[in-house]
Amino acid sequence: MSLRFRQLQAFHAIVETGTVTGAAEQLGISQPGISNLLYQLERQTRLKLFERSKGRLIPTPEAGVLFQEVDTVVRGLDHVAQAVTDLQNKQAGQLQVASQHSMSFGFMPALIARFARTRPDLSISFQAQYSLKIQEWVISGLFEIGVCEMPLIHDGLEAHPINVETRLAIPADSPLAEHDVLTPELLEGVPFIVMGPEHMTHRRTREVFQQAGIPLKARVHSHLFKNLLSFVQEGMGVSILDPFVLDFEAGGGFISRPFRPRIMMEMAVITSKSRPLSAVGQEFLALLKQELAPYTAGRSSARS
Repeated sequence: MSLRFRQLQAFHAIVETGTVTGAAEQLGISQPGISNLLYQLERQTRLKLFERSKGRLIPTPEAGVLFQEVDTVVRGLDHVAQAVTDLQNKQAGQLQVASQHSMSFGFMPALIARFARTRPDLSISFQAQYSLKIQEWVISGLFEIGVCEMPLIHDGLEAHPINVETRLAIPADSPLAEHDVLTPELLEGVPFIVMGPEHMTHRRTREVFQQAGIPLKARVHSHLFKNLLSFVQEGMGVSILDPFVLDFEAGGGFISRPFRPRIMMEMAVITSKSRPLSAVGQEFLALLKQELAPYTAGRSSARS
């Protein structure tokens, strides 16, 4: 027996509304159309499905059994249709983003929350990790979009470069705050909180101090910008940090100043060359690039 879904849908609507008129309004088709679909269904099944009583259709016991089976199918297809509509309107789907740690404490959660505000059914996967791991995740398809530090070690990545100017974080009560711009000469003998020796900010800080003929006094080594800032807030020294951790730190206890010569960080927004982005991913990627634009070289030295 080959039953058409439209027949089952009409039957389902009649049971729910109790009338042909109600079913027609629910499905957006004519009353004769509903009556014809019901007639076809009863003829094919050889079952009497309704009794008429005072203008209403009363389901027979056979109709009650059939309705239990049909209900799951009809509601399931309704959910599929709504999911398609949501995806077309970019209201649903899955957003998969990974970023290096300094963005994960404020910048990225705020941006994702803003993006998701009008998408209540959006499923979100977000992780913070070291840059090499982020590249592996995007290559493998575990995440659609990543933000990492350079260099890229995989050929299969599409990269949108971001060159970010770092700033110097100093304790809030430091006498260094009287200077609008800080230099190696002004920082002679001042303890530094630094990343590991191979990190680009540490290497470049060493280089500018060497070029100025001034020793760099590294007092604390750590592995996350957030940790470095915590030591600054405790008054243990100063630190070269990217603007993401500085701009989204609400704890106070520090101020930041431009540092000269500039110390830059090369970063990139990455996607896979071999996997097309979902519609949701494309829209978020456009928003992410837009929000990162003010942090690019020459625009990130705001005084705080």
